Amino acid sequence: MQPDLLALPARPAYQKYAVDVRPSPIDGQGVFALEPIPRWRKIGEIRGESISVIEARIRATRHERVMIVEISEDKAIDFHKSADPMRYTNHSCQHNARLSIQQGRVEFYSLRAISPGEEITVSYGETHHEGRLACRCGAPGCARRL
Repeated sequence: MQPDLLALPARPAYQKYAVDVRPSPIDGQGVFALEPIPRWRKIGEIRGESISVIEARIRATRHERVMIVEISEDKAIDFHKSADPMRYTNHSCQHNARLSIQQGRVEFYSLRAISPGEEITVSYGETHHEGRLACRCGAPGCARRL
């Protein structure tokens, strides 16, 4: 019997589709689909440290790369130490997924079919950068700033 060369890596139950983290043409590391992801499906989620929004905003001033999502007026999640691959999801002005906050969890859902090898991207929406950070997505119609 020949080994299955197309076997996908094991993943936690909350990571619904196989993804890979590797260098991104957008910025730093990115997360890439390893298998087809149909439209309107949960891709996975990120788990991290629950902190106050005040602490989150203080931490955001201390790091060059910020991996924090405010999930309510009082609560945020810091993913800086998370091992979950979706924490490397980059911003794109023509994103193929969306970030959704469900019962205190940060989840990712596909907006359209995503092909193997394609980078999974979201719109960051409002950020602490307040338009001071250049957008590097390169998409047609890019807003140029985050």
